[in-house]
Amino acid sequence: MERRTHRPLTVVALLLGLFLAAMEMTVVSTAMPTAVGELGGIHLYAWVFAAYMLTATVTMPMHGKLADLYGRKPVMFAGIALFLSGSFLCGRAGGMTELILFRAVQGLGAGAIQPIAMTIVGDLFDVHQRGRVQGALSAVWGVAGLIGPLLGGAIVHWLSWRWVFYVNIPAGLGCAAVLYFAYHETVERRERRLDAAGAVLLSLTIVLALLGTRARGEGLLLFAGAAVSLAAFLLAERRAAEPILPLDLFSQRVIAVASASGALVGGAMMSAVTFVPLYVQAVLSGTPYEAGSAIAPVAVGWPIASTLAGRLLPTRGYRVLIRTGLALTLCAAAALSLLLRPEADLWAIRLVMLLYGLGLGLANTPLIIAVQSSVPWDRRGVATASTLFSRTIGGTLAVGALGSVLAAALAASGVPAETADRLLGPGRSLLPQAMVQSLFGALQGGMDTIFRAVAAIAFAGFAVSLLFPAVRIAPRTPRRPHPGNDPCK
Repeated sequence: MERRTHRPLTVVALLLGLFLAAMEMTVVSTAMPTAVGELGGIHLYAWVFAAYMLTATVTMPMHGKLADLYGRKPVMFAGIALFLSGSFLCGRAGGMTELILFRAVQGLGAGAIQPIAMTIVGDLFDVHQRGRVQGALSAVWGVAGLIGPLLGGAIVHWLSWRWVFYVNIPAGLGCAAVLYFAYHETVERRERRLDAAGAVLLSLTIVLALLGTRARGEGLLLFAGAAVSLAAFLLAERRAAEPILPLDLFSQRVIAVASASGALVGGAMMSAVTFVPLYVQAVLSGTPYEAGSAIAPVAVGWPIASTLAGRLLPTRGYRVLIRTGLALTLCAAAALSLLLRPEADLWAIRLVMLLYGLGLGLANTPLIIAVQSSVPWDRRGVATASTLFSRTIGGTLAVGALGSVLAAALAASGVPAETADRLLGPGRSLLPQAMVQSLFGALQGGMDTIFRAVAAIAFAGFAVSLLFPAVRIAPRTPRRPHPGNDPCK
């Protein structure tokens, strides 16, 4: 007798899985300045985030394709296992190089969790129900946004920054346990061929492009290598029987515009989340708790707006919500570029980051649902993952490029890197005042450039959203499960 999926419990499991990603944003960002103060390597600060985003980005379309070929459940389990392994290893890291490596392992798992969770929602619910469920899933970001900074600050103060990685483990195990018993699927048996060449070439393209953003003299050579690898990847995808990233998906205007605007807004979002905590702790002399609380409102505003978008979607349509959301994001990014000064008020920063979250939440739900609704079941996994891939690649490249701006600004100050590291640790009070002022000036100059660039990226994302086509909302119909899946309760 075939087992039936229990939809409410499956949603609970997906909530737990997405909770991992939500906590990752606020808790780890809170702890990183303190970790740098202990481990050293402020010049590698951005790589702690970039390594995670790099591996998550590279593997998203691969996980999406594997989910279409072999089913959602085994891919989700593999992602959770990798994420938890990386979390444990991050907590054991003895230096910045090790931490960056283990963050890359975390990213391998994260590349499966978010896209597969959203794909499962697309399988289980029609477009009218999906908006509400996506809003409910986004609410977990609000809970994590409230808990994350408090938990991260408390952990760093009372225990160690290492424990911010260990807190992922209970949630991950809970997600796997509930999903095992609640979610069931039957995948159609057929011959499958993995696109290994496409996976390797895609990975090589992204790695070379990211290294190019961080390099100096040899940057152009790395970008040239990325261009050659990209050309080879596109050729391989045209010839592959089961391409890892089907290029014909992007011939659909919905997916093309969603991917382009998502990449730009992802760059603006991840850059703000990465560099605002560093600014608060290094320039404004804030505590780890204050650094985390500065970005926590993003995780509060996002689910509020996402829930609202899910309810408004059937009557307002996709375009109004997407354009309004990205306009709010642009306003927040512009305000941030003007606000971050040595005398900046922390509450003003929090208010701007709340606006950031509201804009992102209002746009994100319609973008994902529009993409999922434009493809059949056997392409929904890769289509969802490709959209999230675009957003993450935008964040990965932006953080890498802007991290090089920060590193160049610190190098130009003439202060040794190991001395700059002490600005974030307890040894700060021992630094000569003239050296502290020099570091402050270098950080402020670098951050000015970074946040002006973030505002420009957000503007480009809004501009692209103006090209989003008019898409009709499908009428409500009785649920008809894909023949390869079990009917659901």
